[in-house]
Amino acid sequence: MAIRMKKIRHEDGDNNIFWTTMADLLLGLAIIFMTLFVLAMTGFTQQTLEQKKQQIEVNKELIENLKKANIEAQVDPMTGDIKISDLELFELNSYNLSAKGKAYLDKLIPIYINTIFSKKELINEIENIIIQGHTDSQSFAGVNSPDEQYMKNMSLSLQRANSVADYIFHTKYDKQYNDKLKKILVVEGKSFSEPVLMNGKEDYNKSRRVEMRLKVKKLDITEVLFHGVQFLDDK
Repeated sequence: MAIRMKKIRHEDGDNNIFWTTMADLLLGLAIIFMTLFVLAMTGFTQQTLEQKKQQIEVNKELIENLKKANIEAQVDPMTGDIKISDLELFELNSYNLSAKGKAYLDKLIPIYINTIFSKKELINEIENIIIQGHTDSQSFAGVNSPDEQYMKNMSLSLQRANSVADYIFHTKYDKQYNDKLKKILVVEGKSFSEPVLMNGKEDYNKSRRVEMRLKVKKLDITEVLFHGVQFLDDK
């Protein structure tokens, strides 16, 4: 990095003093910052791609394990998100798990937890396992306000997600993962804010569902720059 210097001659002698202008100093710092940022982002991108590759491999294994156990589940091969119809879990307008729902989770959850947690490279990158409840937008009888309709459905969606999360701990997954699971398990209610659309119209049956989602950790800008500094130190 070249920094321009200005020369000043004292009136009482021939000694020269060199000094850097503030603009030059800021320019130099900016160049250093951009260099760190580019180096860090290069490593960050490689790390992100590797992380995604590992997640996709686990998702593939999860799909195969569920198929071997004859468990029908809609699994996104890219994210590992699982969508479970409310008809598999609950009676209409109820948040209590049915006998059919419990039997279904008894088979699904151990495969889901054991597959995901067995991968040390991935489990340390998982921030949360999110259990989300979703409803359709059909109205409750006797409720006229759109806001009240939304919150009625919010309550139902949250209660359903909580019922599933609660029952997870009653299933026979490997209990060595118990402490970790308690730290990352999150319950959310989404009401009818994310409907499933078919040909531009809501599919009520598919909108009523519970989803299990993985939220993977992401580096923030401070971490990115930190890795950049480490990179330069290693050179």
